[in-house]
Amino acid sequence: MTRVDYRLNAIIDGSLAGRGDLAALARTAAENGATLLQYRDKDAPTRTMVARARAIRAALAGTGVPLVVNDRLDVALAAEADGVHLGREDMAPETARRLLGPAAIVGVTVKDAADAEAAIAAPADYACIGGVFETLSKHNPDPPLGLDGFAALRARIAAARPDLPVGAIAGIDAARAAAVVRAGAAGVAVISAVFAAADVAAAARQVRAAVDRALAEARP
Repeated sequence: MTRVDYRLNAIIDGSLAGRGDLAALARTAAENGATLLQYRDKDAPTRTMVARARAIRAALAGTGVPLVVNDRLDVALAAEADGVHLGREDMAPETARRLLGPAAIVGVTVKDAADAEAAIAAPADYACIGGVFETLSKHNPDPPLGLDGFAALRARIAAARPDLPVGAIAGIDAARAAAVVRAGAAGVAVISAVFAAADVAAAARQVRAAVDRALAEARP
């Protein structure tokens, strides 16, 4: 398994194309505290996704920040990304691991107890629990887990795989980062908290600093 630094997973969504060049936005986030970049695009054609993912990968060169592609293993392979992030309706993590190889990053989404058990059994390098709070970035038919719901799922995973990084997603910003870290998160996944900000660089630094402070306070 590949060790993943999950402190700040900056999700670069295809819908952000109207705010600027996606690759440039990704580079800015990587240079200002993001430890993982995830490219997500629910609407673009496959060819466009591959071109965007390749551009983002090129922009991240030299930063040390890996790129994973949400849902689409084919795009991850074509763009030579570092890995893939999979939800419950996507390709099985075992299949993704076989196709991508042992060095690739495979991340999984956890929304409930069944997903938590699947994550424990999967050849995953990290898990992300959500949605924790309400969010406008993605339609979610399930009610928010809240901090207590997050903590329960996090504890379930930690009992079986204590070394697996587990992040939190949905409705999280710098102000809420400390709370989810105290509830057990290794870091946060964000979209609007960074990329909807007037100053993307400053926003990324603010979220990362909040996570780092909370992690330092949580250490015994």
